[in-house]
Amino acid sequence: MHRISLLLAAFLILPVSLLFANKPAARDFYQIKIYHLKSAAQEKQVDDFLQSAYLPALHRAGIAKVGVFKLIDGLNTDSKIAKPDEKLVYVFIPFKSSAQFHKLEQQLEKDAVFQREGKSYLDAIHTATPYERIESILLTAFDGNPRFNIPKLGAAKKDRIYELRSYEGGTEKLYQNKVDMFNQGGEVAIFDNLGFNAMFYGEVISGSRMPNLMYMTTFENKADRDAHWKSFGNDPSWEKLKVKPEYQNNVSKIDTLFLYPTEYSDI
Repeated sequence: MHRISLLLAAFLILPVSLLFANKPAARDFYQIKIYHLKSAAQEKQVDDFLQSAYLPALHRAGIAKVGVFKLIDGLNTDSKIAKPDEKLVYVFIPFKSSAQFHKLEQQLEKDAVFQREGKSYLDAIHTATPYERIESILLTAFDGNPRFNIPKLGAAKKDRIYELRSYEGGTEKLYQNKVDMFNQGGEVAIFDNLGFNAMFYGEVISGSRMPNLMYMTTFENKADRDAHWKSFGNDPSWEKLKVKPEYQNNVSKIDTLFLYPTEYSDI
């Protein structure tokens, strides 16, 4: 009787364990905030706010690593995003879930330290605003890379290159095909094998450019970046993947930005 009870218990437990074993990995939820600035004074005000008030408040809210990036002079002349008369500051915020994202504003409102340290920015008058506008992009991490990664780099932050790429699809179906190419097709694996130090891959769920995916790879410097992309172009796995009939014509527009992390950036 005791043996039968043990067998019955094992039978009852087995489906539960299988259920959890087959459960897909949770995926990060990302926000990219883009500050559009017109002057050095605005840039300083935003820098001061991010460094002294915003990032510390995000840390207190349970977000340990936040990235802050700026355009590298001379490398973004062909970009359709970076306008000559604008300064851009990119803030990358990785959330463990969309629920954590939705709670953030309420947490900041209740954070007395944040309200005090960020007062000059938060209470800026209409004739001396700290920015022209803020753009926000929301993303869900790829299945093939469900969590963001801290880049393994040794160069000084001012010398690093963080390459942010945006791939738009001509239709929702073509866009999804490109996402599948990264995940099931193995494009993410190729980047990993070649040591691209990718920080994240994400599907844009809300933004001004859709349907769209974005990802960021990181390098020690420009020469390191160029060498990696050369190896990618010559990689046998990529040569096979890019000519597969099922993955043709799935990108309509590509935009690339070259960024560097600020000294106070966590990433």
